[in-house]
Order: sequence, then structure tokens, then C-alpha cells
Amino acid sequence: MNLKDKRVLVVGLGKSGVASALFLKSRGARVTVSDAKSTEDLSDQIPSLLDQGIAVETGGHGERTFREQDLIVVSPGVPVDAPLLVQARALGGLVIGEIELAARFLRGRIVAITGSNGKTTTTSLTGEILTAGGFSALVGGNIGTPAISFVERATPDSVIVLEVSSFQLETIDTFCPKVAVVLNVTPDHLDRHRTVEAYVDAKARIFENQSGEDFAVLNADDPACAAMAARTRAKVFWFSRQKVVQQGAWVRGGNIVFRDAKQQYEVMLASEIPLKGAHNVENVLAAVCVGSLMGCAPEKIRQAVRDFMAVEHRLEYVATVRGVDYYNDSKATNVDATIKALESFPSNIHLILGGKDKGSDYSVLNALLRERVKCVYTIGAAAGKIESQIRRVEVVHAETLENALRRANAVAEPGDVVLLAPACASFDQFRSYEHRGQVFKEIVRGLAGEGEGAGR
Repeated sequence: MNLKDKRVLVVGLGKSGVASALFLKSRGARVTVSDAKSTEDLSDQIPSLLDQGIAVETGGHGERTFREQDLIVVSPGVPVDAPLLVQARALGGLVIGEIELAARFLRGRIVAITGSNGKTTTTSLTGEILTAGGFSALVGGNIGTPAISFVERATPDSVIVLEVSSFQLETIDTFCPKVAVVLNVTPDHLDRHRTVEAYVDAKARIFENQSGEDFAVLNADDPACAAMAARTRAKVFWFSRQKVVQQGAWVRGGNIVFRDAKQQYEVMLASEIPLKGAHNVENVLAAVCVGSLMGCAPEKIRQAVRDFMAVEHRLEYVATVRGVDYYNDSKATNVDATIKALESFPSNIHLILGGKDKGSDYSVLNALLRERVKCVYTIGAAAGKIESQIRRVEVVHAETLENALRRANAVAEPGDVVLLAPACASFDQFRSYEHRGQVFKEIVRGLAGEGEGAGR
């Protein structure tokens, strides 16, 4: 892609939007950025762009701005069916996302990982496995570092491990990972995709440009995921906690086993996995598949898994306060992630639910709530909907995270667990799920300090 003197519009000034704009400018493009937020809201991002001679439009998107471009790079948070983007495509404009832009310039092989849950853990672990196996691994994408930031660092020997979301996959064109992983597919982001079918279609685009020389790694225990095998031309490898697979990774007699057309070997004991929850066994199996397909030695994979630390904000142990354990799973932004969190603890849970609703059905939580939860504390904009759908469990309408924690702290007994697994997006009261998790941890540490003061 020749960018010299091309007119390029970047829509959305998130992390990937800023990185894209700066990259495009460095390649000689005439760059404009446009964001619906105000100049005041974007005051941290704008100076670096203006310093590079990039034009900035804030407070809305001008129709003329969209018409006068050779290329439009859209950030993941911007819906692909926004009227101005639809119009731009109708006029023959090329509209792509930052992941697609990066893929056109990256050297090396790409491993792309998607799924409703577990993406960040699996992406991070895969990067650790590949590094332990002697590869030059770069880890980013939806996990934090924009893929476009790796263009100058990547070499032909690099392996770029990318977490990719359904939003990012909606705007690909030629993106073709050497290994494409789909961990699971459960209803999510229905406020954006509208139907489960559209959401599944977006996820399945990860295989769109693969050939028979590439690999697809799929969850054999997830029906929607398994059905995707019919949608790829790549060689399919499976992972399963529940059954033997023809080729891929599974659990046999407490051991994680990998098999391909040439060999079969034991990688490690499942009991050596340091992460809580059965869902993390699946994440490890997927990462083992990728490491094995890329040629990592079994002992290197085993060591990387054993040394792996839990991802921040994903079932993260925070503190024990007067015998009560506090866990931060702020990254549980959908109902299925909350189910997995609840399954990680046998009973006596004080659960904090709520935030910005994503079109979810919270009634599917009811069986686990009855079995394992002492009390639910609802917060945020979705509180009313959640309260209308959950049954036969004590509910406290807490409104805020701090109030929820203080109410739980007042009644929780030694041996109980206070768990933030909100099943919702964070954007009603927080900047991001990371911000929500940080606030949770700060409040818990404050409670711990108060407890110490009371004991002196």
C-alpha cells in the first residue's frame, strides 16, 4: 500500500486511532483525524497529532471530511454501519480498520486470537510460550498495544500475537493470520451486532483469507465454535477438556496431550496450571496448540505455563480482609464470563453485577446464583434490568462500586468471597474495564487498611 501523498481519514481517536494517524503520517500520507468527542475530552491526544501536521476534527464528523479521502481507517469503537461510512463505501472509498492497516505492512507471521471470553489470557500466555520456545514474539492488538505499533519493530522472523475483537474483524480485507484461534462464542455485544448470527459472522471473518497452508484452532466443546470448522480452508486443530480430538490438544488422565499427523506427546499435568477455573484449562489448551504448531518444545511450553501469572482484572486475587477473599474480574464484561467466574468458586460468593448493558440475558445466571451466591450487589445503568431478571437470591441495590463493596464488607463472613464479575461494560461509570478494576482494588485495599486500624 503506497501512502505517499494519499488523503487518509482516521475515524476515532482511541489508542489505535492515534497510533494509526502517526504511522500514516510517517509514511507520507496527508492525514485528518475525526472524533465525535469534544476538543476538551481529547486534550491528551491532540497535541501530538498537531505537532506532526495532522488535521484534527472534533465534536462530530463532517460529511465533506469523509468524501474527500483516498482511504478511511476506522477505530473499533465506531460502528461499521455508521451512515457516513456506508456513504463512503458507496462512493467507492476503501474503509478498513487498524488491524487491516497493520497487516499490510507487518513482516513475520501473525497469530490471531478471538473469542467471547479468554482472549487476553490466551494471547498473553501464547506470547510467553513462543518467547520461551525461542521465538521473537510481539504481543498486542486488542490487548493493549496497537498492531500498527509493531510495524517498525517486526522482522521476517517475528511472530506477532494479536488479540482481535469482533469489532476489529468487521473491518478487515486482506488480513490473514498463519494461526487463527477462536476460543468460544457466546452472545456478546448484541447492542452493536444486533443478532447472535451477525456476531458469529464477525468472529468467523478471522478465517476469511486463510489457505490450506494455515492453521485454525477451535474449541471442540463449544458448538458454535466447532461449527466454524466448515468456514475455513485452513488445517483445523482442536482443543478439548471433555474428549479426545483427532489432532490438537486435550486432557487425558490428568495430562495435557498434543497430537498432530506425525506425533503425539504429553505436555504437562493439568494440575500444574496456575490459573483458577476450568475455563483457564481451555485457554491453556488453545495456547498449547499454538505453541506446538509453531514448533515449541513441550518442556518449554510446560515451563511457560507453570510460570504464567494471571492477567490483571481477570479473576485477580486482590486481598483477604478479615478472612474474606476479594477477587477482581472486571474483565468479565458479558454474562458468559460471569458464569465462568462463578464456576471458579464453590459457594459463599458476594457478587457485584452491573454497568452498561450490552443486550444481555441475565436470567441464565439464576441456577449458579442459587447454588453459589449469598448476595448480589447491583451497580450502574443495568441494575434495574438485572434485578428484574434474577430470582431467588438476595439482592442489594448498591448503585456504586464503593457502596457495593462497603455493603459486602459489612456482612461477609470468614471464608466468603467478594467477587467483581459485572457481566456488563464499564462505560456508564468508568473509562474502561481497567479503570473499574483499579477502582475496585483501591477500595479493597482501603477496606484492608481500615481493618488493620480497627485491630490496633
